[in-house]
Amino acid sequence: MDAIVQGFPIFLLIFCRITSFFVVAPLFSMKSVPNSFKIGLGFFISFIVYLTYGVKQTVDIDAEYILFVLREVLVGLLIGYLVYLFFTVVQTAGAFMDLQIGFAMANIVDPMTGVSSPLLGNFKYMLMIMMFLLMNGHHYLLTGLMDSYQWIPIDNDLFARLMDGSITNYLSLALGHTFLLAMQVAAPLVVSMFLTDAGLGFLAKTAPQYNVFVIGIPLKMIIGLIVLVLLMPGMAGLFDKLFAILFNNLEQLFGIIKSPPGQ
Repeated sequence: MDAIVQGFPIFLLIFCRITSFFVVAPLFSMKSVPNSFKIGLGFFISFIVYLTYGVKQTVDIDAEYILFVLREVLVGLLIGYLVYLFFTVVQTAGAFMDLQIGFAMANIVDPMTGVSSPLLGNFKYMLMIMMFLLMNGHHYLLTGLMDSYQWIPIDNDLFARLMDGSITNYLSLALGHTFLLAMQVAAPLVVSMFLTDAGLGFLAKTAPQYNVFVIGIPLKMIIGLIVLVLLMPGMAGLFDKLFAILFNNLEQLFGIIKSPPGQ
């Protein structure tokens, strides 16, 4: 009983970080995943982390313990948010593509998130989820979450990193990086749609008898779908590159939180 009383505060801190990660991380945060499964998985992972790491830790139960809980929740949310940020690259790229082709008028409800999403963005997001599962990416995510205690121990300096602005600066750069990646993913189709619009503009000047508004909409859809089919074989390599960038950024985030103040 004494061992349970002494170990429960450490276990609760570990449980807070892991469950807060599941709240925002892709795959685990989907509405189709039952809450009981998330809590159960978080409990067992927390128990494993406690047996391998938390047994050696000690913490005092006082008013400062509330700040420890809040700090662990913020760490889990930061890790999960960074993962989710790079998963939204394909949805943002799909929104750019839909806007150029004309599919933006037909947004659908994504059953995995419960929000309205673009057609191509939702299609690519589902492809990305399938590739992530085929590559056992969810195992790497869980491994990275468990290994985060080697980089970000329970007695970390997260609040100091928030005060000096290093985490805020890094998240701002990561957000800009994701927008840049989304533009790069959507660039082939956006450029082809731009050239199609330019060709339709020349057609309207040289042959005014043609109604470019009637011709342009189906023509852009046909060309857009053809370009999308041509881009499909390279999607696997693209997703693999995105996953490599994702895990590299996770390592950078761990290093920022772990580093001493001012570095």
